[in-house]
Amino acid sequence: MSFTLTSSAFADGVAIPIKYTRLGENIAPPLTWAGAPDAARSFALIVEDPDAPNGTFRHWGVFNIPGDRNALPESSDTAPNGGPRFCDNDFGNGRYDGPQPPKGHGIHHYHFRLAALDVPSLSIPPSAGIQAMWREAQKHTIAEASLTGTFEQR
Repeated sequence: MSFTLTSSAFADGVAIPIKYTRLGENIAPPLTWAGAPDAARSFALIVEDPDAPNGTFRHWGVFNIPGDRNALPESSDTAPNGGPRFCDNDFGNGRYDGPQPPKGHGIHHYHFRLAALDVPSLSIPPSAGIQAMWREAQKHTIAEASLTGTFEQR
């Protein structure tokens, strides 16, 4: 079975509903994964927009997702004790911030990337930012799943 990442809110390659954007409720969409390697001890997730005018823009970074989890519920921006931790995104917020491309800039692609890690946790401060977290996660990645949504502000 291959490692897959899906959302009940949108299918791979189609538009992200406005509810999950900064123009709507700005809450994280529900995510579910399947087929993770048995050796996965934790997970890390990033959401990136490579179509941003000034280079890749990072909207969400989550790490230390327990290895026995297979989902993040809608609006999962608060971490219970022992739960996932969040990095500061490129808006400067330690939470999910949805799509908000410049008006008239065309379709943007939002890549949700989930890494299965061979360690139970990453020892980095959330203030390190998404790029630093993802670099550390890549050192321990044993599999990766992805989901892409689009959004355009006309």
